[in-house]
Amino acid sequence: MNYNLLIENLTNPALLFFVLGIIAVYLKSDLEIPPNSSKFISLYLLFAIGFKGGQELSHEKFSIEIGWLMVFGIFISLIIPVYTFLILRKKLGVYDAGAVAAAYGSVSAVTFVTATSYLESQQLNLHGHMVAIMALMESPAIIMGLLLISVFNKEEGEKIKKRTAIKHSFTNGSVLLIIGSLIIGFLASDKQAEGIKPFTNDLFKGFLAIFLLDMGITSGRKLKAFFSFGWFPILFAIIIPLINGCAVAWLSQIVT
Repeated sequence: MNYNLLIENLTNPALLFFVLGIIAVYLKSDLEIPPNSSKFISLYLLFAIGFKGGQELSHEKFSIEIGWLMVFGIFISLIIPVYTFLILRKKLGVYDAGAVAAAYGSVSAVTFVTATSYLESQQLNLHGHMVAIMALMESPAIIMGLLLISVFNKEEGEKIKKRTAIKHSFTNGSVLLIIGSLIIGFLASDKQAEGIKPFTNDLFKGFLAIFLLDMGITSGRKLKAFFSFGWFPILFAIIIPLINGCAVAWLSQIVT
């Protein structure tokens, strides 16, 4: 094991700010990020990663491989929610299982942003088309999660209208912003992009750290409810991502 890499990951400022948020809750501190500021930061991160991805994409030549990767991304965003939902339904309610399943099928913007930041710290460049794939995976996973809830929900008075759900999944602010930023970044010239580079690049890691601090505070407040379900959600959160990651890494070799 590369202990230096392990220590470097555990001492990453972004991770430590997340831990600080959890500690603040347990110390009953009044530390909090104002809701409006939190929303602005999350929108900024989506904007920055989308715009940078669009810029990278504008320098890439579209190929069959990229096309297959996009199809593969949509495929796994539809399949993963199905089996994760069926597993979660053994212990959780329909709505909780559907929400978590949709989150596992899509690519969490927070996870993507954090992973991108880590790759950049290791001098590893992410191809711009991966941002496009991330954006494409959001809506199918949300739609599948909502459809699963609609199918398995037995309460007639709380049925989800499929047309409304599908429309919302495409017009959702986060999805719209990441796709819009991607397109704008793709259309902008290098000279035009240079003008806002300090905002999209230089401030990125600082905003990411504050955002994860806010996520730590939010998570800390939810931990009691999380632990009330026993060991099942903890084991699920540890094992399923490992299985998904290994399976997708293996399958992606076939696609590429």
